[in-house]
Amino acid sequence: MSRTVTEPMSPDALVGIDALLSEEERQIRDSVRSLVKRRIAPEIATWYENGELPARELARELGDLGLLGMHLEGYGCAGTSAVAYGLACLELEAGDSGIRSLVSVQGSLAMYAIYAFGSEDQKQQWLPRMAAGTAIGCFGLTEPDHGSDPAGMRTRATRDGDDWILNGAKMWITNGSVADVAVVWARSEDGVRGFAVPTDTPGFSAHTIKSKMSLRASVTSELVLEDVRLPDSARLPGATSLRAPLSCLNEARFGIVFGALGAARDCLETALDYSRSRRQFDRAIAEFQLTQQKLADMTLEYGKGVLLALHLGRRKDAGDIAGHQVSLGKLNSVREALTIARTARTILGASGITSEYPVMRHANNLESVLTYEGTSEMHTLIIGQALTGMSAFR
Repeated sequence: MSRTVTEPMSPDALVGIDALLSEEERQIRDSVRSLVKRRIAPEIATWYENGELPARELARELGDLGLLGMHLEGYGCAGTSAVAYGLACLELEAGDSGIRSLVSVQGSLAMYAIYAFGSEDQKQQWLPRMAAGTAIGCFGLTEPDHGSDPAGMRTRATRDGDDWILNGAKMWITNGSVADVAVVWARSEDGVRGFAVPTDTPGFSAHTIKSKMSLRASVTSELVLEDVRLPDSARLPGATSLRAPLSCLNEARFGIVFGALGAARDCLETALDYSRSRRQFDRAIAEFQLTQQKLADMTLEYGKGVLLALHLGRRKDAGDIAGHQVSLGKLNSVREALTIARTARTILGASGITSEYPVMRHANNLESVLTYEGTSEMHTLIIGQALTGMSAFR
């Protein structure tokens, strides 16, 4: 009995994603996908294995394509839609979570903080160069003893005449040791304040964290501030409480809603290609029912994730998105992407743990994405509070 063989479909084609995008959105997606294929894919396994990233060189290339702060208006930024930014994040993370992290931290944390809360002088000083990738920024909120509870931060900002003196430490800071400016959050007598700190300021130091098994193709650092003296002009005047850095985190989380699905798609497409060529018992393993069940389940969860991400992107573009909705997307995208990566690894068998294929690299990276910009537990509680009206945080 002959078996029916038809032309295979891609996961995006099966779900019908292109029909939901405008021509401009498809063009932006395709240009980023082309960049990843040409520039990132040939090098990423080596960067990951060596625990290095040519961050400054890549920042300039990403800036040339208009990807840094692309959803912001003016100051050399592209001013694209939220959906277009999300699609760019998806394609970048299909390359590697570390690449998308570089772009997210630059645009949605450091640049957004200056854009939303900075003075006009600060915007003119930093944003055009950051958009071009000739200056790199980082975002210093997380501390060694305060991750999920930023309200407990110990970094202090003390007035000294017309100046401020900053003391403290920040941990797990992406781009930290290659940054030209660090957006640092500190507690003052009047509440939490933000500062645009040039990294060549005396007393500021950044130390690269090397012992990582995840996000190895990403610069992760500890920031140390020892009597860092800053003029009041370094203070972000629009940031007067903890709400300011938390709103920046929401911007970054939105990019992850899309981004994690890029890692999922790359794992899924790798498993699809492998299953069609790998033969066991005189048949391609794609012909076995259990393999097809795995592929179907992965595609279903990937497709549902993209549809939710697009819905949230449309709501953001309409100015009608709530923080708990971003949490819904972040929780779903990362959790399902990690499950897809692990399932794809089973299809590849032993080959799945080698750097010849991207699956284990994505799985390792997603373990970090699962916990940064709010752990899955915290997003679960945000959703729970929205549903019940009751806070379970304390």
